[in-house]
Amino acid sequence: MAETAPDCHDDARRNNASPRRRMLRGLGVMAMAGLLAACQMVPKANGPATPPPPTNPDDNVGPGLPTDTDRHRVALLVPQTGANADVGTAIANATTLALLDSRTERVRITTYDTALGAAAAARQAIADGNKLILGPLLSEDVAAVAPIARDAKVPVLSFSNDSGVAGNGVFIMGFVPGQSVERVVAFSRARGHQRFGALVPKNVYGDRSAAAFRAAVAQAGGTLVAVESYDRSATALSGAARRIANAGAMDAVLIADSGGNAIRAVPVIKGTGNKQILGTELWNTDAALGGNAAMRGAWFASVSDGLYGQLATKYRTRFGKAPYRLASLGYDSVLLTVRIARDWKPGSNFPTNRLLAADGFGGIDGIFRFNNRGIAERALEVSEIGAGGFRVVDPAPTKW
Repeated sequence: MAETAPDCHDDARRNNASPRRRMLRGLGVMAMAGLLAACQMVPKANGPATPPPPTNPDDNVGPGLPTDTDRHRVALLVPQTGANADVGTAIANATTLALLDSRTERVRITTYDTALGAAAAARQAIADGNKLILGPLLSEDVAAVAPIARDAKVPVLSFSNDSGVAGNGVFIMGFVPGQSVERVVAFSRARGHQRFGALVPKNVYGDRSAAAFRAAVAQAGGTLVAVESYDRSATALSGAARRIANAGAMDAVLIADSGGNAIRAVPVIKGTGNKQILGTELWNTDAALGGNAAMRGAWFASVSDGLYGQLATKYRTRFGKAPYRLASLGYDSVLLTVRIARDWKPGSNFPTNRLLAADGFGGIDGIFRFNNRGIAERALEVSEIGAGGFRVVDPAPTKW
C-alpha cells in the first residue's frame, strides 16, 4: 500500500489548452506548499543512563498505520499490479493531483492493491482506520468489498459503472450507459426524429443500453422500430447492421458500441437510406471518428471534455504520460471528499447522508449527484462529429 498526502511539488500552475475543444478556464489552482516535517534536536547526555520512557506514552504508534488525529483516513482501492495496473495507477495519480489542487490538509489517502485480492485490501483498509473507501474499479471487486465495508459502516465510493452493484452503502461514480442513451435519444426526438432503431452488442453494456433505449424512446414519445444485437465478430456485426437497415422506415439509429464498430456498421445502415446516427459516451475519446465521412453528422452524449483536457495536460506534465479517461473519476472523488471533510470530524464515521445532497457535486466531468440507489446522475452534453473533430450542439446543464 502507498500513502498520498499533499507535497511540495506543484504543477497546478500549468494550464494548457485542451486538444479536443475550447477549454473552460480557471480550473488550475496553485498547489499547497509542502507539509513541514518537524525535526527534534537531541543533545548528548552527560549521565550514564538513558531516561526512562514516560509512564503514559502518546506516540501514536500502533499495529497498523500511525493514528492521524488531524486528518481523515481515506482508502483508495485500485489495481496496482496485473492487467489493469495502468488504469489503477492513473486513477491513483489523479487523486494526488486533486489533493494538490484542493490544497487540503485534512485528508490522507492510502492506496491498496485490489489485484492481490479486493476483499483482503478492504479488510486491511478498515483495520488501518480508514473511514471511506474510494474504489474499487471492477464490479466484481465492488461485490467482494461491499459486505466487508458495510459491516464496518464504511461507505464505498466506487469507480464502476455497473448499476447492479450500487446501493446499501455502495455509490458508483462510473459513466452509466443508460444516461448517455437517454440524453441522445431525447435530443434526437426534440430535433424531429420519430422512428428509432438500435444496434447493441451481446454483453452487459449492450443489454443495459438496449433497456435504456426502449425506455427513452417511449418517454420521448417516439416509435421503436427494431433493436438488433450481435456478438463481437465482424460477420455478426455486419449481419445485425443489415437487419437494422431493412427493418423498416426509421429516422435515427443508435449504435451502443465503440467507435471502431460504429465505423464498420454505419455504411451498411445507411445503405437503404440516410439515417441520423446516434452514439454513447464510448465515442468521447475516439478521434478517428471524424476521419470517416459516413460518421460525420452523428450525435453522441457524454460528459463534457473541456476540463478533462486541462487535467490531461497537467497529468502529462507531472507523470510523463497521458492518463486514462477514467482518471477523472479519481480526481472528482477527492474533490467530493474534500468538500464533505469541511464538516467531518477526523476519526468519526463518514457522514454518508451528505452524498445524497440535492445540489450534488462538481468536478472535472461536470456536475453530478447520487440518486437514492447510489448511482451518479450526470449532466451530459451532446456532440456532433465533424471532419475537424467534435462540436458541442447541446451543452451540459451547469446546475440541477
